[in-house]
Amino acid sequence: MPPRKLSETPGTVAKPATISEVALLAGVSVGTASKALNGRGSLRAETRQRVLSAAEQLGFQPNRAAVTLNSGRTYTVGMITTDTIGRFSIPLMMGAEDALGAGEMSVFLCDARDDPIREQYYLRTLLSRRVDGIIVTGRRTQARPPIGADLPIPVVYAFISSTDPHDCSVVPDEAGGARNAVEHLLATGRRRIAHITGPERHHSATVRAVAAAERLAEADLEPAGGPMFGEWSEAWGRQAVRMLLGADTAFDAIFCGSDQIARGAADALQAAGRRVPGDVALVGFDNWDVMALGCQPPLTSVDMELEALGRTAAGMLLAAINGEPAPGRHLRPCRLVIRESTT
Repeated sequence: MPPRKLSETPGTVAKPATISEVALLAGVSVGTASKALNGRGSLRAETRQRVLSAAEQLGFQPNRAAVTLNSGRTYTVGMITTDTIGRFSIPLMMGAEDALGAGEMSVFLCDARDDPIREQYYLRTLLSRRVDGIIVTGRRTQARPPIGADLPIPVVYAFISSTDPHDCSVVPDEAGGARNAVEHLLATGRRRIAHITGPERHHSATVRAVAAAERLAEADLEPAGGPMFGEWSEAWGRQAVRMLLGADTAFDAIFCGSDQIARGAADALQAAGRRVPGDVALVGFDNWDVMALGCQPPLTSVDMELEALGRTAAGMLLAAINGEPAPGRHLRPCRLVIRESTT
C-alpha cells in the first residue's frame, strides 16, 4: 500500500504535496529541499538523495511556472528546418523529441522553406518566446553560415553543419557509410563496381563518390566507367545504367548515391535482362523505406540513422543549456542495411 501524502486527511480530496512537506519528511530546510530538487547548490550526496526519496514518497510535483521563474528557463526548444518535405527533418525531429521529452522539454518546429527572410523571422520569434536553445536542420549536409551571431542561447546544427568551427554540429558520417557500402560489395566478390550519384555540386554526392573511390583504390580498383554525376532521381538511375550498357562497360555491381537512383537503376537493369543481384549487385544510400522496400528486389542501403542523430543533437543541446557546450563537428556513424539486392 503506497504511503499516504502528508497533506491527505481521511474523507477529503488529497491536495498536492508541497515542498515544505518534502523538507519536513527529509529533515532539511525548505531552501535545502529546493536546491536538491532543482539540482543546484553543493549538497552532500546523501542529503540530495534523502530529499529526492521524500519527494518520490509524497508524489511531489514541482510547479513548472515557479521552476521557470526561479531558473530563468522556459523548458522549450526551437527547431528551424529548411527541409520542406520533411524527408530528413521528420525522423530527426522524432529522435530529438525522444531526448527532449525525457527532460520534459517542448519543441517548436519552424519551416523556413529555404527562405533566409523567413528563417530570420522564426529566429526572432523563438528568441522572443525565450526558448532555451535551438536546433537548426535542413535537407542537405553541406555547411551553412551560422543562423545568427552572438545569440544569447545555445544552437546545435543537426544533419547540416555550421561553417563556424566554434558552433556545435552533428552530422552523419557519409564517407564512412560509402566505404561500408563498397566494402560490402567487395566482400561479396564484386570487383567491377560502378558509381552513380547526384549533382557534383552537392556536398553529399562528392563526399560519397570520393570515399567510394578511395576504398576501391585501397583494393587496387577504380570505379567501373568512372563516377557518374547526375540527379537525385529514378530517371537518372535508369539513364545512367543505359549509358553504362551502351558504352559496353563491364560492371558486376553498382553503388548508388541515393535510393531513388538505385531504384531507377534496378528497373533499367531488369529491362536489359540483367539479374539483380545475380549479374549485378546493387546498393543505395539513405535507407528510405518507400524506395528501398519498393525496389525489386528490396534494396541494400546505407542508413544515416537520422533518429539517433536527432537524439544526439538534442542531448548536446541540453548539455549546452546546462553549461557544457561541445563545439566542433561531430560525426555519427551510418549503418548498412543488407537486403536481397546484394545477397
